[in-house]
Amino acid sequence: MEMHATRTLNADRETVWAALNDARVLEACIPGCQELHGSPEEGFHAEVKQKVGPVKATFKGDVTLSDVKPLESYVISGEGKGGVAGFAKGSAQVILSDAEGGGTDLHYDVDAKVGGKLAQLGSRLIDSFAKKMADQFFERFQAHVEGTEDDPLAQGDGDDGPATS
Repeated sequence: MEMHATRTLNADRETVWAALNDARVLEACIPGCQELHGSPEEGFHAEVKQKVGPVKATFKGDVTLSDVKPLESYVISGEGKGGVAGFAKGSAQVILSDAEGGGTDLHYDVDAKVGGKLAQLGSRLIDSFAKKMADQFFERFQAHVEGTEDDPLAQGDGDDGPATS
């Protein structure tokens, strides 16, 4: 599955870059994230609970950053295993640039694969779920970097459990 999108954020590149590299921000913005720790240099370990169609799973995996060009871009790659539910793995190239009217354009190209029971659900359901997850992440991320009231970090410690729909 592939996804491509650009979001314009009302924040400077330094603010956006810092948030993209902050485990606490990422943990608060990833839907269903139970735990995320580590650093950009060493990589991150994550635990995420999700329900995709009839399949519920807790995915545990590692995420690494590569091809890092500070304030410009990086490639984020990871793989998570969800026991009998299967696995998900993929990577995303994230590119920051100055937006025309001010702020920062955040562009991403994602390539992801799933296996196990998840793969049996069909590409239409998986693609729809992946788009929903990406949209939720970037809505939360945008709220954080723009400092709006929907900022998940502004509502306590960011450990409110998994997002529900």
